[in-house]
Parts: sequence; structure tokens; C-alpha cells
Amino acid sequence: MVEHSAGREHGQAMDEAQSVRVLIVDDQVPFRIAARLVVRRTDGFELAGEAGTGEESVEAVSQLRPDLVLMDINMPGINGIEATRQIVTAQPDTVVFLCSTYQLSDLPADASTSGARAYVNKEELGPEVLQRLWANRDHEGMLTT
Repeated sequence: MVEHSAGREHGQAMDEAQSVRVLIVDDQVPFRIAARLVVRRTDGFELAGEAGTGEESVEAVSQLRPDLVLMDINMPGINGIEATRQIVTAQPDTVVFLCSTYQLSDLPADASTSGARAYVNKEELGPEVLQRLWANRDHEGMLTT
């Protein structure tokens, strides 16, 4: 189920004074709750919505136009890597950070070619990490925590 918060109208550009709108995608409700708290506690970020599957995330990005997607890798249906590919193809201005419990060395091989801008281990997700990765989102290659 896609949940959303009020925010920018479709097609409205983000300027420096506006918050980074975040879509959280994870099939595990406890992580979505934790990530929601991180987003709410991070200056300059706001929750745009949540989704529980890869399919829902693709639909939510189309509807909500978030600036950033925090995407779980392992989910039923299409996984986060495939959902990321679909999102960045359809919405190239949307930034995706993959989030999982994998150690960096254990990431699936196709994670680096998915179009995600960063990988965050779920245990390390916090306001400082979120701000640092966002600030460096245009770095060449996939950033890690």
C-alpha cells in the first residue's frame, strides 16, 4: 500500500529552501517506522510517502515525485534493484539510495549498475549519514556509508 504526505505539486522544481522529499520503500514495517523517524529528525528532509513493495515504489514515484527514495533490496515481487532501474529510467531526476543489511562486500553484483547513487547499511542510517550522502549524490559511482 502506498502512503503519501502532502508536498510539491507534480512538475514543481525543488529549490534550496525546500525540503528533500523522501519515499521510504521496505516490506518490513519496523524498518519503515525507523526510517520515518530518521527522515523526520533530519534537517531539510521530509517524508513524501511509503511503499511496501518494488511495484508500489514505481507507482509511488510516478504519483508523488519524491526527490529521494530509500529502497530496500530484498522484497517480494520485483526487488529493490529492479525497482531502482525502473524508477531512474522513468524519473531520471529521482535519486535512489539502496538500503539493506548486506555488508558492502556481499551486495548483489547488479546493485552497482542499478542506477542507485548510494548504498546504506540499515544499521548505519541516521540523520548525519542521510545528509552526507545527499550532499554528495552527484559523485561519480555509488557512494557507501
